[in-house]
Amino acid sequence: MRLFIAIDLDDAARAAIAEEQRRLKAAFGDTRSSIKWVQPGHMHLTLVFLGEVPEASAPAIVGAIDEPVAQAPFDLAFGGIGVFPPRGAPNVLWIGVAAGGGDAAALQRQIADRVRGLGLASDSRPFQPHLTLARWKSSRGADRARARAAGTDRVVTTVHVDHATLYQSRLSSSGSTYTPLARATLSPQG
Repeated sequence: MRLFIAIDLDDAARAAIAEEQRRLKAAFGDTRSSIKWVQPGHMHLTLVFLGEVPEASAPAIVGAIDEPVAQAPFDLAFGGIGVFPPRGAPNVLWIGVAAGGGDAAALQRQIADRVRGLGLASDSRPFQPHLTLARWKSSRGADRARARAAGTDRVVTTVHVDHATLYQSRLSSSGSTYTPLARATLSPQG
């Protein structure tokens, strides 16, 4: 089964980020590159991507995530546009975190430690909090400059983070579906 742990967005944040997507689509204009935009219902900030794990491991993962996190709830502001990878033709367009990134990183470390404690590998790259807006099916080097020109540093929306959710992702020809399996509630007492 395919699993990931993420910070959820509320409906107001999804609507604000969807509006930013519309602005970016207009700013990108007509392009020969092929871009697939993330649907608002699928927007989240991934903390830990586990990928495919054996179904037999699911109960232990659910149990580990379904415990309170010793961290106070915090606000997370989204703003600033970027692309991955850092050089060459981009394949991911994202909105960054303008405020609350340190708190998001602390939450990510705690969740990643829980996963590693189960003997599961997590992404070894440094955590860079971001929310994927779109993926290029095919891109050109000029798309990087186009994204930079369309970007803005203004805060698009802010969400109050009081939990992280473990999701199962099912891929199909009609798109992905996400099923929540467990929820880690933030609490200063843990």
